[in-house]
Amino acid sequence: MDALNGKVAVVTGGSSGIGRGIALALGRAGAAVVVTGRSEQHLEETVTELAEHGVTVEPMRVDVTDAQAMAAAAETIEDRHGRVDVLVNNAGIGLTGPVAQATAADWDWVIDVNIRGVGNGIRAFLPKIRAHGQGGHIVNTSSMGGLLPVVAGLYSMTKAAVIALSEAMHIELAGEGIGVSAYCPGPTHSNIATAVANRPDRYGDSGYTPPDPAFAEFAKQQPYMSYEEAGARVVQGIRRGDLFILTHPEFRDGVAERHATIEAAFPDEPIDTERRDAIPFLLSSPVYAPQNRPTPPTAPSSVGRAG
Repeated sequence: MDALNGKVAVVTGGSSGIGRGIALALGRAGAAVVVTGRSEQHLEETVTELAEHGVTVEPMRVDVTDAQAMAAAAETIEDRHGRVDVLVNNAGIGLTGPVAQATAADWDWVIDVNIRGVGNGIRAFLPKIRAHGQGGHIVNTSSMGGLLPVVAGLYSMTKAAVIALSEAMHIELAGEGIGVSAYCPGPTHSNIATAVANRPDRYGDSGYTPPDPAFAEFAKQQPYMSYEEAGARVVQGIRRGDLFILTHPEFRDGVAERHATIEAAFPDEPIDTERRDAIPFLLSSPVYAPQNRPTPPTAPSSVGRAG
């Protein structure tokens, strides 16, 4: 989906962090952008900050865990703009800690936001993208934690689910000209870790200690990727039609080691050809074939490297 000028894009969780960066990049590319979020204050901050960059976005207060509200938002956006072309399912929470310490409410919250929230976005907006018959693109924000789940078990579980969902949808929707990407960023300046303090009352008590406010200040000083660069890389991936949008080459070796470990776990024995021939539709997809793999992306020229 190379041309984004004049397209209509929706970014859930667009009121801060990576979502704000994606909205900025889409706006710079000429798209009409609607950003959603739970916090009115953060939405207002996004509108103000992006306006300083010359980008106008439309804020909409919506909770991705509310399926009816998401469906109503999709109707409103289609009524106002006439169509929807791009959906970025970016809303998420960074609930981290040992799995054994998680309460039932922790499981419910992280699954409701990071998995069901993505599902609510797809169910609300995919019909709108399909309606005009001119294709489009969906980006589902996962994480490097979904590809390399060495910490934060519940969070990584949800992000791995988003990757699997995105791959399946990429295959399912290719014939309709609708691209689907799994966006897997590494450390980026955002408020995902501290946002868990805004836990809705209905999810009860957590098994995890709330993040120390000093952690947010510490994170600001780390050499993480800027939200501006992270967003530009997402738009680059949309234009390229990438299945995976990966932004941090520092993780390459670790992911390769993990995949090699998976490959080494297969039984060292002859293939049962009769069984193989009965399930060819399960064994692979043309999207993984060497001739269909894209060339590696390079840093977008529109932004400088964070430092």
